[in-house]
This record gives sequence, structure tokens and C-alpha cells, in this order.
Amino acid sequence: MPRYDYRCRSCGSTFELSRPMSEASAPASCPDGHSDTVKLLSTVAVTGAAGRTAPAPPSGGGGGCCGGGCCG
Repeated sequence: MPRYDYRCRSCGSTFELSRPMSEASAPASCPDGHSDTVKLLSTVAVTGAAGRTAPAPPSGGGGGCCGGGCCG
């Protein structure tokens, strides 16, 4: 279940709520009971195979004309 970050405009505290995506824009009250809150934008960290960069090609030879040394 996604977590959403909020900030209370009344007391300034920030807090997280886990809720279904269908309730992402529903109002949220802060832990102190204030209802004047705003949902914050959050960044997402991507890890795993999709977040990795491709390995560098081997140096030294065989990469076409300019990479293989056939220009002369």
C-alpha cells in the first residue's frame, strides 16, 4: 500500500499515511487532530535491475572504425 506524506498547516508537523491509491486525494488529519493539511510531493527511489546502468564496453579493441583502430 502506498505511503503519502502530509504537512499540517496549523502546527507544522509532517506525517505519513498508508492508504490505497483510490484514497490518495482524500483529506487527512494530522496526529494532533488538525484538519488543515496538505499532501507533499515525494521522491521515489528506484533500485534493482531497472535502476542499474549498463556495464562499460571493454577497452582496447573491436568496436567499429573509431573504436577498433582501423582508421589510419
